[in-house]
Amino acid sequence: MTTKAIKFLESHLSENPSSFVEEAVSRKENESWLRWSRQVAMMLIGYMQDNGLKRADLASRLGVSPQYVSKLISGTENLSFKSIANIEEKLGIVCFVASR
Repeated sequence: MTTKAIKFLESHLSENPSSFVEEAVSRKENESWLRWSRQVAMMLIGYMQDNGLKRADLASRLGVSPQYVSKLISGTENLSFKSIANIEEKLGIVCFVASR
């Protein structure tokens, strides 16, 4: 006998398999650079708030697309040292100070 709840769940079952486990493993494997990326993202968001900027404004200052700014402020972009140095130079800020 199938209950109402089971019928409901079966009717809403996704045809696509979940990628939760793979995403969790990836986050764990990339924990260090994700921490740095989130720190850069927080600095950029703070800079935007302090200067009353929108994503398009920040993109213009950095010489990148607004879509790339969205990636930067998501905190999941794998940034090179060169990219971070470029951000710091163009905005006149320090994205992070080494700490541990």
